[in-house]
Amino acid sequence: MKFEEFGLSRQILKAVYEMGFEEPTPIQQQAIPYVLEGKDIIGQAQTGTGKTAAFVIPINQMCTSGKTPKVIVIEPTRELAIQVAEVFDKIGKHKKLVSVPIFGGQAIDRQIRALKKGVDIVIGTPGRLIDHIKRGTLNLKKIRVAVLDEADEMLDMGFIDDIKEILQNTPDERQTMLFSATIGRDVLRISKKYMREPVKIRVNVSDIVIPKIKQIFYEVWWDEKLNALSKIIDIEDPYRSLVFCHTKKDVDYVAVRLQQMGYNTDAIHGDYTQSQRNTVMKKFKNGDVDILIATDVAARGLDIKDVTHVINYSIPQNPESYIHRIGRTGRAGKSGIAITFITPKEYSQLRLIEKNARTKISQAKLPTSEEVIKAKQKAIIEDISMTIEEGNYKRFLPLARKILKTYEPEVGLATALSIAFEDITEVANKEGRKHSPVSRLFMTTGIKDGISAKDIVKTLVSEAEVPYKMIGKIAVKDSFTFVEVSKEYAERVIKSLDKFILKGKKIRVEKAQKKQNK
Repeated sequence: MKFEEFGLSRQILKAVYEMGFEEPTPIQQQAIPYVLEGKDIIGQAQTGTGKTAAFVIPINQMCTSGKTPKVIVIEPTRELAIQVAEVFDKIGKHKKLVSVPIFGGQAIDRQIRALKKGVDIVIGTPGRLIDHIKRGTLNLKKIRVAVLDEADEMLDMGFIDDIKEILQNTPDERQTMLFSATIGRDVLRISKKYMREPVKIRVNVSDIVIPKIKQIFYEVWWDEKLNALSKIIDIEDPYRSLVFCHTKKDVDYVAVRLQQMGYNTDAIHGDYTQSQRNTVMKKFKNGDVDILIATDVAARGLDIKDVTHVINYSIPQNPESYIHRIGRTGRAGKSGIAITFITPKEYSQLRLIEKNARTKISQAKLPTSEEVIKAKQKAIIEDISMTIEEGNYKRFLPLARKILKTYEPEVGLATALSIAFEDITEVANKEGRKHSPVSRLFMTTGIKDGISAKDIVKTLVSEAEVPYKMIGKIAVKDSFTFVEVSKEYAERVIKSLDKFILKGKKIRVEKAQKKQNK
């Protein structure tokens, strides 16, 4: 099927093809004709299905230029509002339609000025939209089309009352569209109250996303996941990867450890300010960060091109989340790789995901340290070749000449390589041996003191000089923390950190007693 078959105008078709679209996706094939007919629509579709263009294309076709908003699109996050506004701009540019994103975290005066100039399409987050409605700077009395995008996420985030208030300020005869990854009770309640005989459209996202994605899983014990992750990164050498964790503490822990290992990593979760989120996302999009560690909530609305790998450090809690996560790779016809770590107790969850997502996730064997070393050797040879071509080695020539004068050439080069391989060779030497015994320590600081696992790791490494490989599980509670360290470092930690001032509070550190373990 071709876009011409929808009867779209020349301006819209030109913009669609300029964006690189060749033919409509299944959700677009189903939705666009109904939208053009003026029907209300409930579309069950997720990120990666072409859902945004499914409503943006026909809305731009129907919309005419003017001074008062005729279309309102409600999005759960700032990131989504900006992304959808960009799509509206690109598809409507030849019709000279004006789209404005409205969201919190941006100066409201700037938005007020944009609205006063005249706007055809408003895309915004619930809170900021209501703010403008109450100020009288956003008039919805001439709205002809309302779109609730990612409806399930908005309801999960507690926006149900805001959505109702926004819709109540629009004309009853408007056309309403609702798009959601899942159709739960709350979504159905909204549709029954605010929609008229909606047409239901459902796209099986697994038929669209999964065929382009290689899916594998590794069975690993929880305390071996970090080592497994570093091996996978070394072997796969991903161009750009997303690593998903269940909790904010896990995100901090994994990010800090990977950074200490020398990986180009950053993190994002619910505790990050909007400014911090923007900085991290800009780095990830620009390629200044190769690996982004995130929670599901923080990753909502992210639409990053060229993500080659999605790694589930923690197995998703439901099949929908699995599809949503892995759908962030394999975009625009490109292939992608989805990797999932599972513990021996999580096989039932894995089978549930396979059944409901109608897919097969193949088991793979973790690479050995010897295989990782070979991969690094290959990468080093490639890096040397590239560096010579670019001429970026010249500032090290004096040092190289000094080494060659002092040592035999082979010895000097081998020593430099041994330094580069220090981390991985240590792991290789330890593989096959039993884990060293650990001591569990008790610290009188916790969540109420603003402490995270990330803070504990940093303190152990910087203040007690504990190698990060010797730090085990960390459990941060409300007012205290349990941390495991290799037994040989336990006394050092107690001596260094007992009565240490951490975030303005003097802490006590001692070996955990049996009664504390219960």
